[in-house]
Amino acid sequence: MSEIIDTFIAPPCHDSIKTLYQDEHLLLIDKPAGLLSLSGKNPQNLDSVHYRLVQIFPGCTLVHRLDFGTSGLMVIARNKAINAALCQQFSQRAVTKRYVALLCGHVADNEGVIEAAIAKDPALFPLMSLCAINGKPARSRYRVVERFARQLADGTRLALTRVELTPETGRTHQLRIHCQLMGHPILGCDLYGGLLLPGTERTSRLMLHASELHFTHPVSGERIEARCEAPF
Repeated sequence: MSEIIDTFIAPPCHDSIKTLYQDEHLLLIDKPAGLLSLSGKNPQNLDSVHYRLVQIFPGCTLVHRLDFGTSGLMVIARNKAINAALCQQFSQRAVTKRYVALLCGHVADNEGVIEAAIAKDPALFPLMSLCAINGKPARSRYRVVERFARQLADGTRLALTRVELTPETGRTHQLRIHCQLMGHPILGCDLYGGLLLPGTERTSRLMLHASELHFTHPVSGERIEARCEAPF
C-alpha cells in the first residue's frame, strides 16, 4: 500500500477554546474552526485542541475528533478510565451527535437519509471515497431548517440551505461526502466541492458546526445533553 504523506500546514488559529462545562472527570468544549483536534507529525502543526488543553488539564485525552475546519462541541476525558468509558459509548453508538451546516443550493426534500459506504484510498489522500465494496457503512440523516439566499458583493444571489445533520456512523469526512452526494456540498468545503463559484466571495471557513452532543456521564450516570449554537 502506498505511503500517505500529509503536506498540510495549518495556518495559525487565533481563536480560543471555550470551556462550556468541566468537572473532575471530563470537559465539554467549543472548538474553534481552523484548529486541529490533535497535533500533527509536522512540528509546524503542533497547535491543537489537545496541545492547548493538556497545558491546563494534565493527563486529558481526546475521546473523539472534529475536522480542522469544523467548529463546535467536543467532550474531553480528564483521565484514561474516563476516556475508555466514553470511547465505549461512542463505539456502541450510544452517543448522539448533531451538526448544523450551510449547504450550497436549495435542498428539495425537507428531510431524508443518505446511506453510502466510505473508504480510505491513499492515492486520493486527503480525500475519502465512496466505495460499496471496500468502504465502511456510513449513514446520515438530514433535516432542513431553512432555505434562503445570500447577496454577494458582485450582486449575485447564492442559494443556501441550513440543515441539521445527524450522523449515525462516524466515518472520516462522512457529512461532507454525504452532502456532496446529495448534490449540495457544504459551503466552504475545499475538499468536496463546496467553494463558491469563480468571481464570487469565497467563504472564510467550512460551514459545519457540532451543535449537540448527548451521552451518559461515566461516573454520575446522568444523561448529558449539551448544546452549542452555531456561529453562522
